[in-house]
Amino acid sequence: MEKRPVVIVSENLARKYWGSSAAAIGKLVRTGATDPWHEVIGVAGDMYDNGVSQDPPTEIYWGLFQDRWVTQKELVRRYVHFVIRTPRAGSASFFSDSERAVWSVNHNLPLAYKKTVGELYTKSMARTSFTLVLLSVAGAMTLLLGIVGLYGVIAYAISQHNREIGIRLALGAQRTALTRMYVREGLILTGMGVLCGISVAFATMRLMSSLLYHVSPMDPWTYVAATLSIIAIAWIATYLPSRRAAIVDPVHALRAE
Repeated sequence: MEKRPVVIVSENLARKYWGSSAAAIGKLVRTGATDPWHEVIGVAGDMYDNGVSQDPPTEIYWGLFQDRWVTQKELVRRYVHFVIRTPRAGSASFFSDSERAVWSVNHNLPLAYKKTVGELYTKSMARTSFTLVLLSVAGAMTLLLGIVGLYGVIAYAISQHNREIGIRLALGAQRTALTRMYVREGLILTGMGVLCGISVAFATMRLMSSLLYHVSPMDPWTYVAATLSIIAIAWIATYLPSRRAAIVDPVHALRAE
């Protein structure tokens, strides 16, 4: 087999050193000052070698056979990787067909490390996924406790104003106006909590940046969606006790006092 001094480089390496993929073609690279030059004959797409949570590293793809490789007179790699795209990926029949195809050329060649891209992706994301699941559970529990707490505070506050509610209703106050008044008070408390939460999020967002991939810690849509969700949930938590208080009989409310 001909041992031509040629290489293929990754796209990000081509952009880093020559500005574009097209400009990299024909350039020369080598591993050391005494090693021969190798011509770049192609540019390959970036590959995620350290998991999808990290940017693809710059890569140079060398041939299987090399003359004067670093300190070696000759380098021969005795293994090779094949990437096959097929809808049968992961099935036992596909692996069996792959083995038969290889063994039809040389029955002594072993096949090892048969993995699908999906398996590699799941493995690389296992730690991040576990951490995000824990954070999601903690966040959901915190949100639930916040809803229960807000509902309890508003319900207790309204129960302390039964006489006031009865007087307002007796004087002709509209039930919808009373409901809006208490809902407004609840939303004011929610707004104060949202401001405090956003302040804490800005202070701790750098700690979460390692768990994010291609999502900025300052992503505005995330903050907008979270804020609107919390306000909507808080509105429901305040509306229910406010509505219940507004439909009481004013006579009963005054007698209860």
